Amino acid sequence: MNITIIQGHPDGGGGHLCHALADAYSKGARNAGHSIRVVDIGTTPFPLLRTKDEFEHGTVPAQLSDAREAIAWADHLVLVYPLWLGEMPAIVKGFLEQVLRPGFAFEVSGKGWSPKLRGKTARVVVTMGMPAAVYRWFFGAHGLKSLRRNILSFVGIKPVRSTLLGLVENVSAKRRARWLAKLEKLGSAAQ
Repeated sequence: MNITIIQGHPDGGGGHLCHALADAYSKGARNAGHSIRVVDIGTTPFPLLRTKDEFEHGTVPAQLSDAREAIAWADHLVLVYPLWLGEMPAIVKGFLEQVLRPGFAFEVSGKGWSPKLRGKTARVVVTMGMPAAVYRWFFGAHGLKSLRRNILSFVGIKPVRSTLLGLVENVSAKRRARWLAKLEKLGSAAQ
């Protein structure tokens, strides 16, 4: 299976839990014989979209052309990011707005819209300081639901599975190792 891992931690310097999780997923996938491409949003400077016309008719910045091609190539996408203010970091949203434009990710006509990325699946891995259960049940995982419904499903990517990891700030070495093993296992299964 072709898998594109999108590293959504805004700090491109690495060393964060998100980087370790993406590496563990990649390791499991490679060891199982899957083909992997990695897109690191934090190391890829690009402009944000500012107008509807730019979104609908502008060209994708050259520095994101490889990322867009990696999405087109993939059967399965893995998006890893930290929860910031209840949502994905702004740079992740800006990235998705740039690469998932009309004509590539969906078509709009007088009859409505039609998704163009059908047949792809996704896993979203979110790290957070609060307990994952609190985010899921008390806050309704609103940011994740929006990503799943309003972006990924909108362009045809289904199913979208998620892994929420909470209380990451002072995680024990034992729990961190369990999380990494879990992501490696998910990578091996391409889930």
